[in-house]
Amino acid sequence: MDREIRTVLAVDNSASMIFYLGTLLTRLGYKVSAARSAEEALQMMETAVPSLVLTEMSLPRMNGIGLLKRIQDTPLLKEVPVIILTSGNDPGLKDTCLRAGCAAYVSKPIEPDVLYRAMQAATESAPRQNIRLATSLKVIVAGTMLGGAARTEYATALSEGGLYIRTFYPQSVNTLAPLTLFIKDREIKAKAVVLYSYAMGQGPFKEPGMGMKFVELAEEDRLFIRDFIKEQLTADIESQAKG
Repeated sequence: MDREIRTVLAVDNSASMIFYLGTLLTRLGYKVSAARSAEEALQMMETAVPSLVLTEMSLPRMNGIGLLKRIQDTPLLKEVPVIILTSGNDPGLKDTCLRAGCAAYVSKPIEPDVLYRAMQAATESAPRQNIRLATSLKVIVAGTMLGGAARTEYATALSEGGLYIRTFYPQSVNTLAPLTLFIKDREIKAKAVVLYSYAMGQGPFKEPGMGMKFVELAEEDRLFIRDFIKEQLTADIESQAKG
């Protein structure tokens, strides 16, 4: 189900990394602002408190831990979680950051699913484990759940764990259905159970549909879905950042 849009302040003195993070986080459904230094980030937070701060460890003048401590010492900001990013390979740095109170420590190059899980854990009471990709993919829902007639529908959100189908024929919660999902040139056979269902006029978009969880999915298909989601999220970001 849709959740409140979280605001993220990304702090990095690299223009290309700011572009990468801004584009990636926007595609993940976050609202993003950016700062090139810890001092600029603190100034920005005087007028707008973010849901989360995502900061590079190495910054000019004040580093990521210094920024974390300033946030912790500011009453208005002390509840804001901070995730520290680093391209360093110092094995003791992670322990130092975690002992200082950061919500998570994420190494570069950034894996979108690793960063997403860390951000979810830091900001949500019921964090998602898998990225939900907004998409439009053909899916055939087998007739066992539709009175004997298979229907071609479209999935508008996809994750490793399941999908959301907008359909005029949403099924009741706990209905189990065989599916055939089409991604690129691949047909993925699975079984999924309905977790929630919306009739016309219900749901965030006032359109009928159903959220489904995969209960049978081959491991190679799950990995294919993971790679597809990563590919879609990061498409063209690096080339645009360099260009």
